[in-house]
Amino acid sequence: MFGRKTIKKKTYDRENLRPVLRCSICTGEQVAGFKNIHTGKFEEVMLIRSQKDLDLFKEMYEVETVAKEY
Repeated sequence: MFGRKTIKKKTYDRENLRPVLRCSICTGEQVAGFKNIHTGKFEEVMLIRSQKDLDLFKEMYEVETVAKEY
């Protein structure tokens, strides 16, 4: 009952989207999401406040590496 919650796996279009961590130089804020490789449009998924949040994002979408953009 109070154990670890199971994480619901989600999918994304691996052919047209790539996982990106958008980072602000000024404030240090980080947002994880997906960038369309054709149009360059960024779609936000979740705010990253700690390494735990980033690990959750990677586990949810089954991603190994996330590129950083400033």
